[in-house]
Amino acid sequence: MAMIKELRGALDTAPFLARLREAYGCGEAAAHGHAQRYRKALEGFAARFGEAYLNAGFFSAPGRTEIGGNHTDHQSGRVLAAAVDLDVVGVAAPNHLGEIRILSEGFPEDRIDLEDLAPRAQERQHAAALIRGVAAQLKAWGYPVEGFDAYTVSTVPKGSGLSSSAAFEVLVGTMLNGLFAGGRISPVELARAGQFAENEYFGKASGLMDQTASAVGGVVAIDFADPAAPEIRPVRFDLEAAGYALCIVETGGDHADLSDAYSAIPKEMRRVAALLGQKTLRGLDEAALFARFAEARAAAGDRAVLRAMHFFADDRRAAAEAEALERGDFAGFLQLVRASGESSVLCLQNIFPCGEKARQPVAVALALCGSLLGGEGAVRVHGGGFAGTVQAFVPLARVEEFRAGVERCLGEGRCHVLSFRPAGGLRIW
Repeated sequence: MAMIKELRGALDTAPFLARLREAYGCGEAAAHGHAQRYRKALEGFAARFGEAYLNAGFFSAPGRTEIGGNHTDHQSGRVLAAAVDLDVVGVAAPNHLGEIRILSEGFPEDRIDLEDLAPRAQERQHAAALIRGVAAQLKAWGYPVEGFDAYTVSTVPKGSGLSSSAAFEVLVGTMLNGLFAGGRISPVELARAGQFAENEYFGKASGLMDQTASAVGGVVAIDFADPAAPEIRPVRFDLEAAGYALCIVETGGDHADLSDAYSAIPKEMRRVAALLGQKTLRGLDEAALFARFAEARAAAGDRAVLRAMHFFADDRRAAAEAEALERGDFAGFLQLVRASGESSVLCLQNIFPCGEKARQPVAVALALCGSLLGGEGAVRVHGGGFAGTVQAFVPLARVEEFRAGVERCLGEGRCHVLSFRPAGGLRIW
């Protein structure tokens, strides 16, 4: 068990820095940079809650990048995803008060009474709903859920498509796991608890990819044929050795009021699946859709049918992308990424904010990145779509030129050059 002063003493020590290098897959200089963020979280904790705590710890949960499979996870499909080196870090310690108190930098403090874990309508779309939902699910599964205090600091931009909400959910679960459950809660259980909180408490019909990638870490191919027990396969791949960098470009679009747009995608896909006698599209042979194509259009609508067509194609592509990376066929991988992006525009239709005409931030970013790349690399919508980010694979020799071009047109700080992170949610110290 560590006291606050002992955590402070661990910062910048060789063992702590070695732990950071292992978790982030980074060098010495980057580890020192990460250590300063943990120092900031520790001082924020001490300023708000004081120092009279035992069993305090440092915790982290990463953001994620969706490499393949856009909106396939909620249909029990396949995805290719990776944890990234942007994360939410925090200091947490038991408070013996029967409530969870979390103060996140830049936000009001959230307090959750553990005697009342039922959903609250007034908390929907707020962080309190995520905390309450994760605690409720873990408690329902029989894990110990007790009160704790925490202070968190994040480098995952809110609304960036890098899943700041999933990282936060996984962080809350990881804190409960590390403080009270002795690490017995598996990464998949932490992911499922996060998804439950987001679906049932927060009010967003997300799939399980975001939370799984954050909880597990590394580059992973995930098959959600059985959502309760997804098949997770590590994919050994060195992006830098392939001569490319991963860039995530913030489009400047606002995710506010887009939950209905996101939720409409799984609803419409399930409408087509139900018409064909299944709960999700993964249980169907694509030929069944074409056999009843006119009927499906009439009953579910053209957009729903197009989105179903996207699912079948992108589900196959996600598996093919993982195979291409594993056999070292990066040119083939890039071709699949481009095809996924084209399908998202034409069939999935998660590029344009509903009802908007003047503002088309994702479309502008896609067109700009394509122009800057000039036929090299690949670019596609990233994550849920409509706002947020686009993803670009950029030749290493052109990264600075690409970043400068993006930021000249879209604004300073809009282009993030990311690294894959080997570790998922964990107690750092």
